[in-house]
Amino acid sequence: MSVQLDARPPTPAARRTTRPPRAFRLSRLDERYSPYLYVAPFFVLFGVFGAYPLIYTFWVSLHDWDLLGTEHPFVGAENYTRLMADPDFWHSVVNTLGIFVLSTVPQLLAALWLASLLNRQLRARTSWRMAVLVPNITSTAAVAIVFGVLFGRQFGMVNWLLDLVGVGAVDWKANRFASWVAISAMVDWRWTGYNALIFLAAMQAVPRDLYESAAIDGAGRTRQFWSITVPLLKPTIIFAVIVSTIGGLQLFTEPRMFHSGTNPIRGGPLRESQTMTMYMFENAFAPHYNFGYGSAVAWLLFALIAIVAALNVVLLRRLGGTDRPVQARRSRKERPR
Repeated sequence: MSVQLDARPPTPAARRTTRPPRAFRLSRLDERYSPYLYVAPFFVLFGVFGAYPLIYTFWVSLHDWDLLGTEHPFVGAENYTRLMADPDFWHSVVNTLGIFVLSTVPQLLAALWLASLLNRQLRARTSWRMAVLVPNITSTAAVAIVFGVLFGRQFGMVNWLLDLVGVGAVDWKANRFASWVAISAMVDWRWTGYNALIFLAAMQAVPRDLYESAAIDGAGRTRQFWSITVPLLKPTIIFAVIVSTIGGLQLFTEPRMFHSGTNPIRGGPLRESQTMTMYMFENAFAPHYNFGYGSAVAWLLFALIAIVAALNVVLLRRLGGTDRPVQARRSRKERPR
């Protein structure tokens, strides 16, 4: 019995039936291009409100841009050259770094300790966790006014407590280092709870059996904290350090409100606590109105933030622990004997 095969090409109608249906093609297109549409609004907004102002600020920094004038001559790097020889600018850089160190380091250490406490089995845990966020939602102006009274020279509570232990009164607003301490205390009180909740969220993702295995091996709470919790929280710690670096080096409201007397933008009579953002505002707006010079300060502040953040990340990666020893101990613990 012989079978004859039809060697004729398929008809146009047959070819049309082999094409994928329209719904399938739309599904493929949706799968391929919809992710770009979902992320596009962020990049559009960033380009309009982030990248464009950044580039425009750099362009302005290359000009003698007087806000009260109409002519903006191009001066190149003259504004940056003047900044490098400006003692008031370097004074603000030292103030910014000093306040940043005094506020960020204790803040993150206290946030780690507070998050460790909140991670335990406490009564009314939700209430305690909500309470630590209260300073963060308090008005910055109100916080500055309260701390300005607390650190008052004549009737401040801090000087009263120092007098009880035999320490003389400190003029917190006229002494450079003392003003750093006062402003740093304000920043620490306001942001420690915020960072503690970030660390707490990361701690709750740590497997509980690691702590149980460590407890069986005889490790106490302190040993568990430094050998298990901190190494596994390293990505979160790096994130908190970067965010704190950006916020700490851009400090403006707290030092300005702390010196709420005459000409507060100078940070005191002798610029005791004037930060880079305050110096930028002083030059870009009243009383100088030199927008080009202020834009140059803004760009050097951007460079300082990038450098300090990169150094912090490198330092944490070198000094921070790793979760490999923890995993190795866990594997040895689970290995049958």
